[in-house]
Amino acid sequence: MLTRIRPRGMAASVALVIGSCTSLQFGAALAVQLFPELGTWGVTALRLSIAALVLCAAVRPRVRTWTREQWGWVAAYGLSLAAMNGSFYASLERIPLGTAVAIEFLGPLVLAAVLTRRALDFAWVGVALVGMALLGVDSAIGIPLDGPGVVFALVAAAFWALYIRTSARVGQLVPGMGGLAVALVIASTALLPFGVPAAVEVVAEPHLLVLAVGTALLASVIPYALELMALRRLPQRVFGVLLSLEPVIATAAGWLLLAQAMSPLRIAAIALVVAASVGTALAARASEDVPGSALTGAIPVIRD
Repeated sequence: MLTRIRPRGMAASVALVIGSCTSLQFGAALAVQLFPELGTWGVTALRLSIAALVLCAAVRPRVRTWTREQWGWVAAYGLSLAAMNGSFYASLERIPLGTAVAIEFLGPLVLAAVLTRRALDFAWVGVALVGMALLGVDSAIGIPLDGPGVVFALVAAAFWALYIRTSARVGQLVPGMGGLAVALVIASTALLPFGVPAAVEVVAEPHLLVLAVGTALLASVIPYALELMALRRLPQRVFGVLLSLEPVIATAAGWLLLAQAMSPLRIAAIALVVAASVGTALAARASEDVPGSALTGAIPVIRD
């Protein structure tokens, strides 16, 4: 049965998702300003730690009743979360925000094709790969892209795919938001070697704490809250289409906040990735047209 949403409710839900994407990418742009002082992995550790504290205080997960299977999937979820965010921030240090987000979208696109095995989904992956080829051409004849930055973005894409699978399983096994809260704690713990030096630096330079808290709020807490409200009401295809706008919003954030220029070829490449993501979301079967995301699994996303 299809979910029916009144026009006013649809407009509000659309605004929530766009607000989430905007907050997420502007939070990433803010994080870039912390990289010289704290390092990319240090910023990742601080952001996830702050998000973990906020969510655990709000949710208070009842972990004493969890089984070994629940703990195993939550641990995998948390580790994929740490690797995805850390790799993405490492890419942002080297390549433009919009380009990094576009490359990272290969993760969920390839995953969708592998899981459904439909020719149309593979065709959309092909469209996205054409976009990646345009990035290569632009790097060869125009503004060169940093090789390690591209590699980090591809690693983030792979871990985003893993994150989607583990988050979906945790959503099935662990009720409520307890799984996400504990996964954030596990992710923060895994990044502790980077988080401790960053925390010491923040204590020594209080103005950095303001930026770190701002990054955590814009890139984690606010998007999480907005997506949580939107996911309860929007059909997955609509949510998937709106989520596909992230590379565009990321490009705008990079241009406005970081003065990152984009060549026509890079803009075309990002447009192809967005088209592929929109096409994949619209190709979702009607039987799956229920509240939730086609790309993000069963529970809201604390993405990069």
